[in-house]
Amino acid sequence: MSSMNRRALLAAGAAATFVAASAPALPAGAQPSPGRAAILDAMKRAARFMSEEAAVGGGYVWQYLPDFSRRWGELEANPTMIWVQPPGTATVGHLFLDAYHATGDEFYYEAAKSTADALVRGQHPAGGWNYVIDTAGEDSLRRWYDTVGKNAWRLEEFQRYYGNATFDDAGTAEASQLMLRIYLEKRDRKYLEPLNKAIAFVLDSQYPNGGWPQRYPLVQGGGLHGHEDYTPYITFNDDVAGENLEFLIYAYHGLARNGRGDARILDAINRGMDIFVKTQQPQPQPAWGLQHFPDTLKPAGARTIEPQAFVTHATGTNIRSMMGFYRLTGDRKFMARLPEAMDWLDQVAAPPELRAPGRTHPTFILEGANTPVYIHRRGSNIANGHYYADADPTNLIVHYGSFRNVDTPALRAEYERLSALPAEEVTRGSPLTARPGSLELPKYFTLQDVDVWDMSTHARRLSRPAPGRTAEILAGLNARGYWPTPLTTTSNPYRGDSPVEVTGGEYQMTRVGDLWDTSPYHTDFPVEGVSTSVFIRNMGDLIEALTA
Repeated sequence: MSSMNRRALLAAGAAATFVAASAPALPAGAQPSPGRAAILDAMKRAARFMSEEAAVGGGYVWQYLPDFSRRWGELEANPTMIWVQPPGTATVGHLFLDAYHATGDEFYYEAAKSTADALVRGQHPAGGWNYVIDTAGEDSLRRWYDTVGKNAWRLEEFQRYYGNATFDDAGTAEASQLMLRIYLEKRDRKYLEPLNKAIAFVLDSQYPNGGWPQRYPLVQGGGLHGHEDYTPYITFNDDVAGENLEFLIYAYHGLARNGRGDARILDAINRGMDIFVKTQQPQPQPAWGLQHFPDTLKPAGARTIEPQAFVTHATGTNIRSMMGFYRLTGDRKFMARLPEAMDWLDQVAAPPELRAPGRTHPTFILEGANTPVYIHRRGSNIANGHYYADADPTNLIVHYGSFRNVDTPALRAEYERLSALPAEEVTRGSPLTARPGSLELPKYFTLQDVDVWDMSTHARRLSRPAPGRTAEILAGLNARGYWPTPLTTTSNPYRGDSPVEVTGGEYQMTRVGDLWDTSPYHTDFPVEGVSTSVFIRNMGDLIEALTA
């Protein structure tokens, strides 16, 4: 479970890794503006490279070496694997649909169908998706989990093969949205069954109280490192509930008939919002955790880097979500106890000596004491390594933040703004007060951080690409049809079982352990390669240039 949502991941990946290869930029205002034909040609060449050379059975990973000798999603992938986690297969599918909407070229529609077909082939029988799909079959996937996955010290979600599907990192949500979009595009009934399975997965997995587990169908036992399995717990981390609600609202409108929405979907939406109210804890700690026990609704632990505690950034996110639910419904229950949560955030803010830019709050606050704890590790790999929490705010792990930036003043300002609005204005434009079927899905899904408030709009970026950006993108596209990009992350290849003895060096504050650790890490010696997120970002800029 990363701490970054899928859209932030896509934007950050593009910003961090994009380099316009070869041609130097001309002074601002001096670059000629490419014509429509040049833009369309560049888009087609880039899309052909991805769909004809990079794709495996219509699916994608996150980055590749130019000769495809190595490839990565969140971990290194086998040549037969595709990634579901964004920005992977479904993200590329959404981009192809966006390109189709911008150009009308059937090539992009067919490319989008190929990504959807890859996801359909890897869809779990229950209707959701795992992080990855192996086109070589179940045995090959299990071998990957038993080798690369098992040795990824800091990525516990890959150290066990569950055999079910996950809501983590928006993989199931984004794939489900692609199924909805591809079906609605031309009402191709080929995609109706996988779409209905995806909807059923979200409905069936929801607890009666409205929460969603991280993985489904539920499995018994099998926790890692002496910890109980956390995947059945009600999950807020990585916006699991918010992503499911967004998909259900899209489906509620997209599949409505004769002005009537599916009552089951509407009920699931209402219960999915209510779980935020139910899980806010009583005074003196009116906050939330990343996960909550399904029965007691108390905060629960998850991975060994996520102790049982209240979580400041999750509390801030849930406050903002509940203000959104108030806008959707006009129901004051979503606002009633938010001042308590904001007061609590002020109480647990980091002392001045521990603050820094982007660092306002400790991540974890112990239940019952308002005492912060911080995450450390010892050892060198999965076989001998150990994560632990204590009160020492120094020598922290670097791959998971023990501090967060929670903008409480901004939350208070938004709360006051909404509270001052007349009741009839609160829900203006809400998709839950509109007649079912009266709103369409956004025209574009990859140009900005799209959500349900963008329905029946183009959902374009608020600002257009900078002058000269289009010419820069076209100049950077190489002869093969991709944008050469320095791959700033890499990983150790799998080299066998990790040794039980600690080997060479100190790994307390590194992203990767010894040579047996297959976790990804930042490298000071990036090599040139192919980035899926750069492809999506640059194609989005070209779409904006076409529609400007």
